[in-house]
Amino acid sequence: MTTATPAVAVDLRTKKDPNMTETTPVLAVNLQTMIEIPTNGTLSRTIVSDDRGRVVLFGFDAGQELTKHTSTYAAIIQIISGSATVQLGEETHVAEAGFMASMPANLPHAIVAHTPVIMLLILRQ
Repeated sequence: MTTATPAVAVDLRTKKDPNMTETTPVLAVNLQTMIEIPTNGTLSRTIVSDDRGRVVLFGFDAGQELTKHTSTYAAIIQIISGSATVQLGEETHVAEAGFMASMPANLPHAIVAHTPVIMLLILRQ
């Protein structure tokens, strides 16, 4: 049986939560179809948020970028589709589907999309 999963933010709960049951769905999504890449733009959608961090899905059109910045959270990024240049501190990487990077909090980083890109960002405390 196939179940359609809504594209909304999900508050993950632990089994200690009295509202969580064995049949409560946590999250099951297809990241490639969960976001539409805007023409000449960038879109982000928070898909998970809880007290341990957030999971954010980004869609970048070709030529779009996130300029160099830092975050107080440690982070993992994964390129789901497309091609981009990812700068992590002083290192520059050509990132294509399957690329993953883990970075500590406060590391300067940036991304420039060469093609339309879907990127998953996991922020963790």
